[in-house]
Amino acid sequence: MSTESRGSVLIVDDNVELTATLEAVLARAPPGSSPDAPHLHVMTASNGLEALAIARGRGMDVAIVDVKLPDTSGVDLIQPLKEACPFCEVVLITGFASMDAALAALRSGAFAFVLKSFHPEELISTVEQAVTKVFLKREREELERRYRAVVQLTDVLAIALDADGTVALFNRKASELSGVTEGQAVGRDFVASWISETDRPRIVQAIGDARRGTRAVDVETDFMPTLAADDGAGARPRRVRWHLSSAPQGGGEADLVYGIGIDVTDRRLLERRAADAEALSAMGTLALNLAHEIRNPLNAAVLQLHLLDKNLQKLSIDASVLAALHQRTQIVGDEIGRLNRLLTEFLELTRPRGIAREPVHVARLVDDVLDLERDTAEGAGVRVVREIAPDGCVAMGDREKLKQVVINLVVNALEAMRSGGTLTVRVGCGNGNVSMAIADTGVGIETALLGTVFDPFFTTKEGGTGLGLSIVRKIVDQHGGQVRVDSVRGTGTTVTVEIPSR
Repeated sequence: MSTESRGSVLIVDDNVELTATLEAVLARAPPGSSPDAPHLHVMTASNGLEALAIARGRGMDVAIVDVKLPDTSGVDLIQPLKEACPFCEVVLITGFASMDAALAALRSGAFAFVLKSFHPEELISTVEQAVTKVFLKREREELERRYRAVVQLTDVLAIALDADGTVALFNRKASELSGVTEGQAVGRDFVASWISETDRPRIVQAIGDARRGTRAVDVETDFMPTLAADDGAGARPRRVRWHLSSAPQGGGEADLVYGIGIDVTDRRLLERRAADAEALSAMGTLALNLAHEIRNPLNAAVLQLHLLDKNLQKLSIDASVLAALHQRTQIVGDEIGRLNRLLTEFLELTRPRGIAREPVHVARLVDDVLDLERDTAEGAGVRVVREIAPDGCVAMGDREKLKQVVINLVVNALEAMRSGGTLTVRVGCGNGNVSMAIADTGVGIETALLGTVFDPFFTTKEGGTGLGLSIVRKIVDQHGGQVRVDSVRGTGTTVTVEIPSR
């Protein structure tokens, strides 16, 4: 509708005189208004086919339709006109009709049923009411469109739950994290489908509290992607903080509970890493002070063990007894060496040291490490597969520290395949990063433990220190990169490292 028009009206009648009269009446300015006031824009059609052509081509707000037309019934024309103009209203006019006919017309979607020989003011009032309803419907549709856009485009999860806990609304962000479309989500039990078992009692209680009261309720839960439930791998749970609220009707329980969810997974990870860094800093101070005191007795023990082993050779005792004593001294020496390595790794993890910034040919570095570990791999029956890009993959960083990352990851992979397997190492570059992926076919890691693999002293290996991956993450963080562990129990583990190339 233009700014000079209060709306558009289509008159559909084959009576030329009546059409001209209606057009003149409706085109006038409203009573009591100035001549320049907005007026109704009037169009005419003499049959149903012509009316549909105008509705589909130009559109209208209200159609005044005679019940009897040359090519169709006005009642039968209601639905085609509404399909052509979804917001329009239809006013039927007729010269003679029964009450049953009027009710049938209204059931068919007519706005009003007007008998001929009507007063102009009566028709104008009816048309004005119909136009007002059309404008209100359009305004509501626009508001709903804006509401849907806000709900769908916002970067938070937005859901609505029916009285039985099934999904009534599921926005784009919720679909993105869950792995299902809104159509697939609607009608499903929200708690059973996407909330972890450990968090279900708390969120069920929170939903109940929100439904019964006017106070909003906050609760934090794991949000389980559907993909993870389907194949046991891939997508991981996200940590979501829910803000649940409702609008109770008449003092009773609300029909819908609305939930706004904020993905706090990365925030919780940062908080945890900050706490780890603070703990490591405190441990580092203690470790640096104790390192000298610990290493002195360790070195003395190694020296005394060496002298003991030499003195054993001078004793005239049975060869089998001597061999047993030598074996025991070897075990003690190995354990002292393990203690020394543990101390070295701990100091490396806690020592605040900067890194060099120089071009590092990652492909060459990985090749060097694999050559270094070739004998160990062959001894364990592990086949090494190299998928390494040319020397063009260059990262900016500290070569020795990056080499330590690769060594730690390769050693971890080999230790996970004590009965043989395949070690696949991939190196590639793109999107401003150099990526390394080290995959083994070992025992794998339980999904529930993946969130703790970088924690200091966490290990799944007998005799492991639990510091290897902590050191890897620290070095990768120092380079401004990222490290990710993907694993399936019984299938194997893949560790992916990305380092900026500039």
